Amino acid sequence: MSLLPDFIAPASFHNAQDALAQAQRIYTEGVAHLRQALVQHVNTPELPTQPLQRVRAHYPLVRMLVRHAVHPESGPAFGFVAEAGHYETTLTRPDLFGRYNLEQFQMLLHNHGGTLEVGTSSQPIPLPFILGDDDVFETSMTAEQRRRMGERFDMPDLAAMDDGIANGTLRLAPGAAKPLSLFTAPRVDYSLHRLRHYTGTSPEHFQNFILFTNYQFYIDEFIALGEAEMAQPDSAYQAFVQPGNRVLPRVDLVDPTQEPDTATPVRLPQMPAYHLKRPDGSGITMVNIGVGPANAKTITDHIAVLRPHAWVMLGHCAGLRSSQQLGDYVLAHAYVREDHVLDEDLPLWIPLPALSEIQLALEHAVEQVTHTTGAALKRIMRTGTVASTDNRNWELLSDNQAERRFSQSRAVALDMESATIAANGFRFRVPYGTLLCVSDKPLHGEIKLPGMANHFYRERVNQHLQIGIRAMELLREGGTAHLHSRKLRSFAEVAFQ
Repeated sequence: MSLLPDFIAPASFHNAQDALAQAQRIYTEGVAHLRQALVQHVNTPELPTQPLQRVRAHYPLVRMLVRHAVHPESGPAFGFVAEAGHYETTLTRPDLFGRYNLEQFQMLLHNHGGTLEVGTSSQPIPLPFILGDDDVFETSMTAEQRRRMGERFDMPDLAAMDDGIANGTLRLAPGAAKPLSLFTAPRVDYSLHRLRHYTGTSPEHFQNFILFTNYQFYIDEFIALGEAEMAQPDSAYQAFVQPGNRVLPRVDLVDPTQEPDTATPVRLPQMPAYHLKRPDGSGITMVNIGVGPANAKTITDHIAVLRPHAWVMLGHCAGLRSSQQLGDYVLAHAYVREDHVLDEDLPLWIPLPALSEIQLALEHAVEQVTHTTGAALKRIMRTGTVASTDNRNWELLSDNQAERRFSQSRAVALDMESATIAANGFRFRVPYGTLLCVSDKPLHGEIKLPGMANHFYRERVNQHLQIGIRAMELLREGGTAHLHSRKLRSFAEVAFQ
């Protein structure tokens, strides 16, 4: 077979749909070429002793020459660039990102005029990134075939996947094109495969509104809610997906010729994800990230490539003020970052602004779900600074060092994940927020005893989850263009949202 698929030279397009079709063609033909070569490799158990010829395909490239910069005073804060020049990026998975890419293309053409060039890039597609959930080739190969895979096919190159664009540290060579998007195609593909591993569900199930939690109790309630929604033929959601890609369709969408998918995974993944799906992707995904900032950074590193409209942390925290009661809510408007996992990517001197759209949605959701307003609302929800630490036993540090710092910061609550999720939201331009529930007060000797804990979880978790879901619904109802505000965009920002 040929070593390369047919080269498709860059062509100019005035129409966004035509430009997207060209990118889809390049990607589809490249993947088909690699898969054909892989089958041939598997079916050749006796490999020649001489070096194998490399089989290669390349990602689609989209490029635009911007002759005049624009600075729209109203409308979405993306879809344009701040200075004239050449801009480009590589694309992957047009089946998954088609709607997203089309919107970005349309806005670029609307704001700048001119044309989009789409053609074959010089960036190879690594073989592992074209394999789906059901592709199992390793067991069909000999040890020699497996050992020499890298000789015949391109493997992931970490040098092509760093986050220099998002971090604002990218240094371009003279005359090099400026980036159109935060992520290159290999970086996106890398995260798509990591999402499968960490969450147990395929990327195509993820929705545009993400809830994170650090306790399984919330997931139990989300599962019950998802199953209840699927029993209602008039539900706005069409399917509920659990780890293992177990799809429960809405009752009126059930195919009577198919057996229901009731198989459960042998074991849950590290950070299982659950998805209440809507046809346009505007449903709600919930991920149990467990306890700690490392998981919080890992999962947001990867979900960010899906370009969600918002993510919000719902979880338990330690109340730091004597006036707080167990079960009170804390709406974060600032963060103390003692999690340390993002110090190199996002220096500590960078502030994390509270985003008014998210804050208002969370506050209104608390009002609507708890049926409280005014002074009554202030009695059950406090707005203030949340501190996040990487030391689960911070109370045991000598000389009360941690307590002193948290007091100086005016923190009202402490957890291990919220600042990480907010910081990565800021870093990746994903609107973020935090609503926590006070589950203990270690500085004041109030800890949950077993019976009390069971009552607390039954009483508060369902309400807290209902608040989170209502907040996401309010954000969706208010329109999403305003969410991606200029607060999260740098001086010379990429055009893609």
